[in-house]
Amino acid sequence: MVIRTRLVELSSLEAVAYRQKLRGGQSGVVILRHDCAQPGLALLNHQSGEPDPAANVPADLYPIEAFREALELTSGLPYSSRGPVRSPAAVAAAVADAGTTGGGAQNTILEAEETPEAELATVKGADYLAIVKAYTNKKGEISYDLLNKALIQAARSNPYVADLVARKAGEQDIVDHVVKANFEAVTGNRTISLAEVHAILELLDAVSPRSVLAELCAEIRRMLAEVGR
Repeated sequence: MVIRTRLVELSSLEAVAYRQKLRGGQSGVVILRHDCAQPGLALLNHQSGEPDPAANVPADLYPIEAFREALELTSGLPYSSRGPVRSPAAVAAAVADAGTTGGGAQNTILEAEETPEAELATVKGADYLAIVKAYTNKKGEISYDLLNKALIQAARSNPYVADLVARKAGEQDIVDHVVKANFEAVTGNRTISLAEVHAILELLDAVSPRSVLAELCAEIRRMLAEVGR
């Protein structure tokens, strides 16, 4: 099993695409052409927001515009635990290979990407699923506006947060408290750990068009600045 989004259909190519969580905290966008056994993979450059195609990906088969479209279409789609996907051409090649050699075709770079058990446990967990359900819109996309709005409202109304701000606690400490309290309320899990909260945030951030908590962090900085006036 791998951690990826659902499939989306591209208009720029006869192909489907999805976003996949890779090792080292990276995210990749994968394109599968109907007429080509080799998938196209590009890593998401979090600094530029642009796709960086892998070195072995032929540009004539997988142009940069197709990767940009794939990134746009998968933006905000939640990750889940799903089976790996192969194009029809790759399946045909595997059948032919099995018939001539008695073995299976070589795994693609995507199938070879083993997902750590801890990450699979998080994405399959009831807490992650509850958070995704609570903040997913009718299009099936995670609403980061809705998530941040809920977190900011909680931060502004929570007496303990007000006390943290008055004492000029660290921004990250305040953010951690606000998010953990929200996740406890949404999931009903009062024993969720901060490490588990961060693991869920990492999965949400990987498919976000921007930092998942950008608005909340900006609001906490404003609250801290108001104290100093």
